[in-house]
Amino acid sequence: MVNIKTISRSEDDFKRARKRDVDKVFKNPNPEIHPFEKAREYKRALNAVKLDKVFAKPFLFALDGHLDSVWSMETLRTSLRTLISGSCDGELRVWNLGTRTCTWKAKAHDGFVRGIASDSSGERMVTCGDDSTVKIWNISGDSSKKEATESTSRNVKPLATYLGKSAFVAISHHYKTPTFATAGSTVELWDERRSDPTHSFEWGADTINTVKFNPVEVNVLASSANDRNIVLYDVRQRTAMRKMILHMATNAICWNPMEAFNFTTGNEDHNCYTFDMRKMDRALNIHKDHVGAIMAIDYAPTGREFVTGSFDRTIRIFNSRAGHSREVYHTRRMQRLFTVKFSQDNRYVLSGSDDGNIRLWKARASEQLKTLLPGEKTKRDYLHKLKKRFKAQPEIRKIARHRHVPKPILKAKKLRHTIKKARNIKLANKIKHSKPGSIVKKSAREEKIVVKGNSRTN
Repeated sequence: MVNIKTISRSEDDFKRARKRDVDKVFKNPNPEIHPFEKAREYKRALNAVKLDKVFAKPFLFALDGHLDSVWSMETLRTSLRTLISGSCDGELRVWNLGTRTCTWKAKAHDGFVRGIASDSSGERMVTCGDDSTVKIWNISGDSSKKEATESTSRNVKPLATYLGKSAFVAISHHYKTPTFATAGSTVELWDERRSDPTHSFEWGADTINTVKFNPVEVNVLASSANDRNIVLYDVRQRTAMRKMILHMATNAICWNPMEAFNFTTGNEDHNCYTFDMRKMDRALNIHKDHVGAIMAIDYAPTGREFVTGSFDRTIRIFNSRAGHSREVYHTRRMQRLFTVKFSQDNRYVLSGSDDGNIRLWKARASEQLKTLLPGEKTKRDYLHKLKKRFKAQPEIRKIARHRHVPKPILKAKKLRHTIKKARNIKLANKIKHSKPGSIVKKSAREEKIVVKGNSRTN
């Protein structure tokens, strides 16, 4: 028999979905027919990178209402539009990000609102402050109410109040059970049904400045103290597991929500360090670029990125695998940052600063917020692939990496580079004029650790 090949085409493949749509055109991918394809795609990638800079407008809006610095913030895992903030004058506010209004407020503490944490249901929040109290508040349905007034805020009362022996500095809620941990003179474990702490963890530490539950391994707890140590605890066995001491103090800790063993710390030496809790003798990565102490850190829900806020008045977004930030945000009026948060949909970044404002930023500076048509999505994905393909080209890499930063930050960065270069020259001269093997050069991921992670059993 004779084999007959026929060409069959479906009419639907050539029809337009709408009258205004462009006619579908099919392309032959044979490279011999398109000898200049690579040059054309390089030019498209270059134009796409340039347009990203033109349309990079990350700042969306600011929420003003706090009379003092915004010290702490919390987002709910059950709601995208609700934000909780606490200021240095003890005021607590619940915001509706959709309407940009404050829907609930109360005088929560005398002094700073040091920490805010929500429970797993998203209906209640736990706060702690300088007045040595922990309070539980009901926030269910508050995001749909009208704007809060002074008369309504006076009638707000907490569901429960717990009194501690000393001032509290930080708080974190368990992700599954009605349990929360506080940081102060010691790390204390509380049950919502009891008025006294159920357990207190001590391992020769100074004042504890941060505490954080693991969102995956929910019974693991991490804390950092002013004496530069980082300690891991097991809530089930009521014991401290590992302890590590760095060269400088840690101000913030955040667990990776997708990698149960990894956590990142924000340090006084202007760097972030990512560790694996199974092997704490060296850092997995060092994230550099800040020129001031890092005060806050928060991971994106995907676990691939995290955002940091610093005393140098900038916000930086890092890839969890990269050593340098991919984005930096700053404004003229924004002062020192005390708290930052990623939104639960991974599209926005929230920051609270010393000027009393809460600012909302886009996680990707040039991203379009409107609903994209199928053709626009296809074009966006195509340009993203082109930028990824040609990212190593010098011209594209230079444009993609360039960021405008304030002059003081630029000068401080150049000074740090000069100091680092001088130290490396000094170390090289020491090794050159010393007995072979007498001076051991450590890697950057090991030299910042004074005492490596060791275990302890009670």
